[in-house]
Amino acid sequence: MPKNYLIGENLSQHLYTTPIQASIQEVEELMRLQAHGRHPELQAAFDHLIVAGGKRVRPALVLLIGNMLGADHDRLVTTAAAVEMLHTATLVHDDLIDGALLRRGNPTLNSHWSPAATVLTGDYIFARAAKLAANTDCLPLMKLFAETLAIIVNGELTQLFSSRGVANRENYDQRIYAKTASLFEMSARAAAMISPVEQVIVDKMQEFGRNIGMAFQILDDILDFTGEQEYVGKPVGSDLLQGLVTLPTLHYIEKYPEDKNVTILLDGNFSTNPVAMAELVQSVRSSECIKLALKDARSLVEGVINILKDMPAGEERQALEELAWYIVDRNI
Repeated sequence: MPKNYLIGENLSQHLYTTPIQASIQEVEELMRLQAHGRHPELQAAFDHLIVAGGKRVRPALVLLIGNMLGADHDRLVTTAAAVEMLHTATLVHDDLIDGALLRRGNPTLNSHWSPAATVLTGDYIFARAAKLAANTDCLPLMKLFAETLAIIVNGELTQLFSSRGVANRENYDQRIYAKTASLFEMSARAAAMISPVEQVIVDKMQEFGRNIGMAFQILDDILDFTGEQEYVGKPVGSDLLQGLVTLPTLHYIEKYPEDKNVTILLDGNFSTNPVAMAELVQSVRSSECIKLALKDARSLVEGVINILKDMPAGEERQALEELAWYIVDRNI
C-alpha cells in the first residue's frame, strides 16, 4: 500500500531499502574510492556530494532488481555505483546551468566553486562512472550506459533551445523521458542484463524502470509548485517562470484556455511578462490541476505494479513495490 513520506526523512526509514542497507553502503564507498589519490579539492567534492546524498533511488532500483533476479553481488554493486555517479554528474551540471544554490537543503558545488571547477568536477564524475560501467565486463551494458548519457544530454539541449513556451503532452513526455526516465530505465534494464534471466524479463524490467521514472519526474514537476523554496533552493514554479510547461500547467491550459496569462505564455511572451507568469504559477498552485497531475503519476505506477507479480517472490519484490509507491507519495 502507498505510504506518506515527510521532509527530513532519513534514508533508513524507507522500507524499500531494508534488504539492501549494507549494499548501499558498499555503493557509497565505491563511489568515494573514485577520487582516491586525486586532487584534494576533488576528494572534498566527492565527500560533499556523497554526504549530501539523497534517496539513492536509482542504485536501490539496481540492487533490488539484481538481487531479486540472482545477479552477481560485486557486479551489481559496481553497476549501482556507475548509475549513481552518472546521476550525480548530471546534477552537478544541472545545478550550474540552473544557478541553483541548494539541493535537498544542502549547498551545491557551484554555490562556492567557480563555474570552471564545477564543470570539470562533473566531467570527472562522468568519466569515473563510465569506468565503473566498463568494470562490469558487460559490453551491452556499456553501450546502454553511453546511449543513456547521450539521451540525457540531448534532452537537456532540447529543453534549453526549443522547449520554452511549448505546451503539448508529446513534447512533455519526450522531455521527461530524456531528463529522468531514461536513467531509471537504464538502471532497471542494466540490473536485469547482468542477471541470469531470459530477455523477456529484461524487457519487463526496462518497462518497469521507464514508467516509475516518468512518474518520478511528474512528482518533481508537482513539487516545483508545492515544495518549500527554502528547501529546494529555487523559486516556487521556477520552470513555468522560465517558460517550461510541465504537467500541472498542461492540465491548467486544457481547463482554462481563456486565461489571459495562458495566452501570454503560449504567445511566447513569458520572458517579458514575469508578473503574468508569477500570477499563472499561483493559479496553477491553487487549482485542481496539481491533483490531476498526481493522478497521472499514480496511474503510471499502477500500470507496472503488475509486472512485479510475475517476478520471484521475496523481500526484494516487496521492496520494489514500496519503492514504486514511494515515488508518487514523497513530499521532497
